[in-house]
Amino acid sequence: MSNAPLPPGSTIGILGGGQLGRMLAIAAARLGLKTHIYEPGTNPPAGDVAAAVTTASYDNEAALTRFAAAVDVVTFEFENVPASAAAALAAHAPVRPGYRALEVSQDRAKEKSFVESLSIAVAPWRAVGDPNDLKVALAEIGTPSILKTRRLGYDGKGQVRVTDARQAETAWEAIASAPAVLEGFVDFERELSVIGARGLSGEVVCYEPGENVHRDGILHSTAVPGAISRSVREDAVLLAGKILNALDYVGVMGIELFQTSGGLVVNEIAPRVHNSGHWTIEACVIDQFQQHIRAVAGWPLGDGSRHSDAVMTNLIGAEADDWTELAAECAGLHLYGKAETRPGRKMGHVTRISPRG
Repeated sequence: MSNAPLPPGSTIGILGGGQLGRMLAIAAARLGLKTHIYEPGTNPPAGDVAAAVTTASYDNEAALTRFAAAVDVVTFEFENVPASAAAALAAHAPVRPGYRALEVSQDRAKEKSFVESLSIAVAPWRAVGDPNDLKVALAEIGTPSILKTRRLGYDGKGQVRVTDARQAETAWEAIASAPAVLEGFVDFERELSVIGARGLSGEVVCYEPGENVHRDGILHSTAVPGAISRSVREDAVLLAGKILNALDYVGVMGIELFQTSGGLVVNEIAPRVHNSGHWTIEACVIDQFQQHIRAVAGWPLGDGSRHSDAVMTNLIGAEADDWTELAAECAGLHLYGKAETRPGRKMGHVTRISPRG
């Protein structure tokens, strides 16, 4: 398969039809590229702005084959794409990022082992396969700690906090006895994230680290610049580049970090455009979504520098109902077109920018 840049008019296949796919499709359209969404659910938000939509399950081999034949490259908006689907597609079209990134990021134990292999710090952790493993892990790591399923957890789902070793049985039941990892708490000063991109040529471009605030396990806001020193910014960017290169990655990746008194600790990596990078739409000429499209299409990457300070705030559940008041502000309002409002569901975001300080 050729690594030549895809010309305008080419079609990028996107697995997943949520808000990230929607914003990727908008970014592609700006560059004269078409998008084709593959999504099991009906009426996905990304379908409103894409050239085509395939509605089929990820185990439908015939639909996957037709989809691959209709696109020039395949990417994804979420990391829990079944490995079998990625393999089926890769037989017919380039899949970017590649299988290695999915393999590492879909399993928290593999992800932590991979990051540690690069001599990058992670929280203390142990793999947990049964109640006895959990008791041993709690004895070694202590409490408070967090029990997380190895797969499919996001936005606070698939995890439970353990404040006392006597809670082991109830914690195990709370995650439905799924294979898990136990993570020790990290005494951090702040939460950060880096949005990095790597092109087909190996070129790496990173955005400035943002400072994140979470509520109930869900990202509430990201501010750039964060209250961090120049050396911490540089360390975060170098760390991101190390991870991107080790995976031979193509596309945009979000890397969540804890800043501690002893240095930076990786919380998790996400092989896709990331919620904490939404501020780039208003504060950068080349935002994270266009950067990802450029990378997977084999185009040159853009400059990741920002022209403004920014604070991005997620609109969770009913917070999006205030759209009239938010629309009256001089701010970047993004509503995701989701049909149903639910507590804890990301319905949109708003970014407020100011002159760069």
